[in-house]
Order: sequence, then structure tokens, then C-alpha cells
Amino acid sequence: MMDIEALIPHREPIKVITEILELDDDSGSAAAVVNERWPLCDGKAVCALVLIEAIAQTSALIEGHKRMKKSMGGTKGWLVGIKTAEFRTATVPLGTRITVTVKGLSSFDEYGVIEGVVKAGDDILLSAVLQAIRFNGHGVEQDIRG
Repeated sequence: MMDIEALIPHREPIKVITEILELDDDSGSAAAVVNERWPLCDGKAVCALVLIEAIAQTSALIEGHKRMKKSMGGTKGWLVGIKTAEFRTATVPLGTRITVTVKGLSSFDEYGVIEGVVKAGDDILLSAVLQAIRFNGHGVEQDIRG
């Protein structure tokens, strides 16, 4: 099993993904159980906005996996924007096991568009398309300006 923290920059308490299910160069899936350490937790549930972070972290797993195969180290950081998001719930109860499936729709240099779906069992909780600019080893200004 791969070490998640070797692939992504996220650490507790913001790291929500705890299990890699499948990874390849353009898609992947991961899982986690919603718990009280997650951001936006009220003691009974988490705000569904955190599911955006789960998609972003699963996307980071894919990018980190690709970089590790090239001996480049894991992903250092992303600036993520939400292009579209369809939430089918406002909250997710503690103890809920989620699965996150993502696939890359397009990419150019350090920019990518990612589609993600978060489910609890067969129920879709969120479908979203994210845009990301990756910051991987240069200064932020150099990454933005090229």
C-alpha cells in the first residue's frame, strides 16, 4: 500500500482521505470515514463543503503518484477553484464511509481540470468539476508567471 502522505501535501487536521483504492495516470479513487477531526464538524456531521476537499485530495493523489513514478516527489500544492458543484446533501453524518472517484478532463503544463464524484454507498453526495494550478517546486510567483 502506498503512503498517502508521500503523495500529497495535506496533513492532519485538513487531510481527509485515508485509503487509496485505485490510482493510474488520469484517474483514481480513494476512501475515508467522516470523523470529528474533519474541518467543519459540528460534533454530529460535517458540512458537505468538505467533500470538495476530498475531491481535491484524491486528485492530488493521482498527481503525486505520477510524480513519484518519475522520481519527482509528491505533489507540493495546488490552488483549486470550483468550476461546477452539485451537492445532494448539506451535511454528512459522522461515521459515514465515503468513496471519491476522480478523472482528469484536461491538462496543460501546471493547469488541470478534474471531475469528481463523492458517494456514500450508492448515494451520490457531490458531483463537481474543479480547476487546479499546481505549485510543484518553484516559487509561487514563478509557477504563475512561468
